[in-house]
Amino acid sequence: MIDGVVKYILLFFGVILLQVLILNNVQFSGLINPFAYILIILLLPIEMPTWWLMIIGFFTGLSVDVFSNTPGLHASATVFAAFIRPKILDLLSSRDEYEVGKPPRIYNYGFNWFLRYTAIIVVAHHTVLFLLEAFTWRGMGDTLLRVLASSVFSIVLIILLQLLFNKK
Repeated sequence: MIDGVVKYILLFFGVILLQVLILNNVQFSGLINPFAYILIILLLPIEMPTWWLMIIGFFTGLSVDVFSNTPGLHASATVFAAFIRPKILDLLSSRDEYEVGKPPRIYNYGFNWFLRYTAIIVVAHHTVLFLLEAFTWRGMGDTLLRVLASSVFSIVLIILLQLLFNKK
């Protein structure tokens, strides 16, 4: 159990450092902002209670907010992603189909399952994030374009990180 906790702490710090030192400085034509820190919520154990997910989501988002000077934007979007995660897991498969102690990784449940799981949560996260950032109905087309473009880029980045760092 201690090994698992240490792995998640290292994951937290590694992904947050990647986000704030590298990815926060990457922006393509004002539309695409890659956000890999959602990976922290995606990879937590399936049997983790929702309230723990939301606490971890809050501190994950707050960590990015502190370095991005965006008070509460990432925290609120990440808490939302943590809140819907159990419902998305139930939507993709019944709870009986998940093995206890088998975290939601690409190698545990397959590429297609992980892609659907990641895509739903990332799009939901990005929608909340960019709608809160815009906080207006004016320019809704641009906001939705940012959601779509950033979601695609973030999903590809998360899949690549899974393939690179979680080899069988």
